Amino acid sequence: MELTLWMQWYQLILEDFNFKKEDDEISAELLNNIIDDVGALTPQDIDIKKKVIVFGAGPSLKANLADLKKMDLYEFTLIAADGATTALLEEGIMPDIIVTDLDGKMDDIMGANQRGSLLVVHAHGNNQEQIEKYTPQLVNFLGTTQNKPLASVYNFGGFTDGDRCVFLAMALGARVIILSGMDFGKIVTHYSRPDQEDGPADPVKEKKLKWAKKLVEWAASNSDIQFFNISAGEKVKGVGDVEPEYLQEIQNLKCRINHL
Repeated sequence: MELTLWMQWYQLILEDFNFKKEDDEISAELLNNIIDDVGALTPQDIDIKKKVIVFGAGPSLKANLADLKKMDLYEFTLIAADGATTALLEEGIMPDIIVTDLDGKMDDIMGANQRGSLLVVHAHGNNQEQIEKYTPQLVNFLGTTQNKPLASVYNFGGFTDGDRCVFLAMALGARVIILSGMDFGKIVTHYSRPDQEDGPADPVKEKKLKWAKKLVEWAASNSDIQFFNISAGEKVKGVGDVEPEYLQEIQNLKCRINHL
């Protein structure tokens, strides 16, 4: 998403949640300063495959993973949204990239980072403490913000971890994006909020999921990327619902995908 267009979305989000952009700016500057000290990746350092699976932490995730474990996922770059990392690791699947605002199960996220997962660390208004605590311990990570980008902190668009995975994949050159565990419903799993049991979303979380769905629908309707959904949640406009087995057919689309 072009930055000027994203900033229009961002202004609407700020108004809807009564967030202060100054808080986002402070967090982004903090992250940028840490990166100046410890170093970080740039987008040019990151190579992804043309076909990407984005994993959200929704109720359908575990069932999706049970099916995906039966397949060869080599053809895909696997991008996990924050707490979804824990579910992937439970099934013996290592994500290639983790998009996180540092409120998932950090032992799992940092462990995956040490074993090769690239982290995309997001700075927003209320995670300054986590940025200070965890970022200096990371390797192979990239910084992002939802406000104006800085020298070492980028903005690809997106609001929640899940839809930011999508916009990251788009920016890095994906031609096929499969949504897994992206239910956008009213039930939140313990992967999304590690300190709680599965249950109904609170009003703020429910609103965030609605924004995430809007943003993914925009992405699917305003690009020539092929989107598919193996989640069992809400219908997403512009995204075709398919069974996980259909990914085998997507794997075989080598000639069509590789020349795009």
